[in-house]
Amino acid sequence: MWSRKELKSRAKGVLKRIYWRALVVSIVIALAGGSHSWNGGGNSSHSRNSRDYNYSIIHNGNFIDWTFISIVFTSFIVVMLVILALRIFIGYSLEVGGRRYFVQSAQYKNSKKCFSFGFDGQNYMGIIKTMLLSKIFIFLWSLLLIIPGIIKSYAYRMVPYILADNPNIGAEKAIELSNEMTRGHKFDMFVLDLSFIGWYLLGTLALGIGVFLVMPYDNATNAELYLVLRNDAIKNNLCSYEDLLLDQPIFDTNNHMW
Repeated sequence: MWSRKELKSRAKGVLKRIYWRALVVSIVIALAGGSHSWNGGGNSSHSRNSRDYNYSIIHNGNFIDWTFISIVFTSFIVVMLVILALRIFIGYSLEVGGRRYFVQSAQYKNSKKCFSFGFDGQNYMGIIKTMLLSKIFIFLWSLLLIIPGIIKSYAYRMVPYILADNPNIGAEKAIELSNEMTRGHKFDMFVLDLSFIGWYLLGTLALGIGVFLVMPYDNATNAELYLVLRNDAIKNNLCSYEDLLLDQPIFDTNNHMW
């Protein structure tokens, strides 16, 4: 069984040597995942003009400009479709590459070229198919009620980490394995997320810039969590070293691991 304190302690140890690079990777992950909302501030002139226009419509009997509304609505749909396409065809691979960076760094392995990893050959299509399918499942569960959607988001959280090890493991296998890995851990994972809220709230005090500074700590901790769950999955025969393209440890005659 894992503890938050242990995971965070190991994450801090890793970040001591890679923090600034981890910060850049975390920002890429956040942007690729669309987790940040950019709110543009309205100005008083725009608000005043809008009120004057509405007053004119009400008191002068002007008709609503449906052409203008349809153009705005169509533009909104187009923009959303473009963002969705970028998320699917670029964002998924960047996210998996970022997760791979943190997993490799946590194991003190070579973490170079992690972003290009997600776009190499068959890796790319394997990542797109699996990530898209897992997101569709979460969306469908969310249509039932919010709570089932949240539960499934935790159940499938390890999917990008699994793909970071083996992007061609297959969509069904990756989703099933993530579901098994997180079984019995979802509430603890939820509490782990809550433990970062205070840090993020402090980060917002510096005009939101501090939020970016917390993200490497969050990502490094979740990478440590994946390594624990992965090790448990292998021990419990939920998957093999070959499934995740891992080097199997070698033991000597005294049962000491090399």
